[in-house]
Amino acid sequence: QIQLAESGGGSVQVGGSLRLSCVIAGRTGRMGWFRQAPGKEREVVASINTSIRTGRTYYADSVKGRYTISQDNDKNTVYLQMDSLKPEDTAMYYCAGRRFGISYEEYRWRDLTTYNFWGRGTQVTVSS
Repeated sequence: QIQLAESGGGSVQVGGSLRLSCVIAGRTGRMGWFRQAPGKEREVVASINTSIRTGRTYYADSVKGRYTISQDNDKNTVYLQMDSLKPEDTAMYYCAGRRFGISYEEYRWRDLTTYNFWGRGTQVTVSS
C-alpha cells in the first residue's frame, strides 16, 4: 500500500506562486499531479517517472512553462512548483502514484487509470 500526503495549497493572487508537496510512503514508478475544479473532470497537470533519479517529466499544455514537477528521492517527496498563477488554475490538486515495478505504457501518463494511489488533495485558489 502506498500512502500520499499533499500540502502547500492556499490562496494567492494572480501572478503569484505556490509550491505543492507530496510525501510518499512506499516506492513508486510514476507520480502525477492532477487537479479538479468544481463541475469539471479531474485532469492531469504534470507527471514524472520516479523509477529513476532524474525521470522524464510531462506537462499539460495549459501549465507548460509555468509549472515544474520534481522529485527529492532523499525526502521521498514530489513537488509541484506553480508560477504565474491564473484564476483558471483554481482547483483541488491531487498527487497520484503508480506502484514501482508494475509495467505500463508511458504514453498513458495523462490517464487517471495509470495511477493506483491518490492523496486527499490540497486546495489552490487564485484570485484577481
